[in-house]
Amino acid sequence: MKKVCVFPGQGAQYSGMGRDLYENSAEARNLFERANEILGFRITDVMFDGSAEELRQTKVTQPAVFLHSAVLAKVLGVEPLAVAGHSLGEFSALVVAGALSFEDGLRLVAKRAEAMQKACELEQGGMAAVISLPDSVVEEVCQGVEGVVVAANYNCPGQLVISGAVSAVNEACEKLKAAGARRALALPVGGAFHSPLMEPARKELAEAIENADFKQPICPIYQNVDALPHTSPEEIKANLIAQLTAPVRWTQIVENMAKNGMKDFLELGPGTVLQGLIRKISTEASVESKANF
Repeated sequence: MKKVCVFPGQGAQYSGMGRDLYENSAEARNLFERANEILGFRITDVMFDGSAEELRQTKVTQPAVFLHSAVLAKVLGVEPLAVAGHSLGEFSALVVAGALSFEDGLRLVAKRAEAMQKACELEQGGMAAVISLPDSVVEEVCQGVEGVVVAANYNCPGQLVISGAVSAVNEACEKLKAAGARRALALPVGGAFHSPLMEPARKELAEAIENADFKQPICPIYQNVDALPHTSPEEIKANLIAQLTAPVRWTQIVENMAKNGMKDFLELGPGTVLQGLIRKISTEASVESKANF
């Protein structure tokens, strides 16, 4: 039976990720070695034996999570009914759906990581998780704060991540706690992802995306920016460019998939974060996670 294949984003990494694939599959080993060549350094050494701190480097984290997911999917030979990825995970989804080649996907992810790191260095930003408040309340509070702070990740009902300038995020957290949030907690990230502060990165990545060879996917891709299914290469590219400064609408993606009769999900890649989120969004969902094969 075909399943909806979903792919995690930054934050799912862990030391030792992908080692099982490398050691037990010739196909996976070839793909990992090809990735080492494309990136110009042995990312496999960091994935398999690096410390948590080394894995947190943006230039490592994003390609590492992408590789784990994309290589695993290829080794398993998955045939998806539809695909979606959380933030960075959208690139893995595009490769598995056939919209991008493995090589082009990796190059774009490496470019994305580089562009985002530059944007983080231009202006200090941060993110915070807000628990147990309606989305509308979080949005309203953010609008009332001076400075840049926006809803960035709609993860599941009652769990939303905000993003923006550090001072604005801190002020929003205090106001959100006063509004009844069970928690409004700063996250250990180095930038304001999915906020207007990523505009320099969006501009830099846009050129690389426009020049990449996108093809008609074999299944619909539910994209982060509008939570809707897409199969047009031009629409996919435009949405991917907009993704860096737009929120990740994960709650809405899963809700729309459920409305379209999709209930069987397979999470491919490190961790089980999406498995937990999907179950909170759709009580009828059946979710399985795979990190190895």
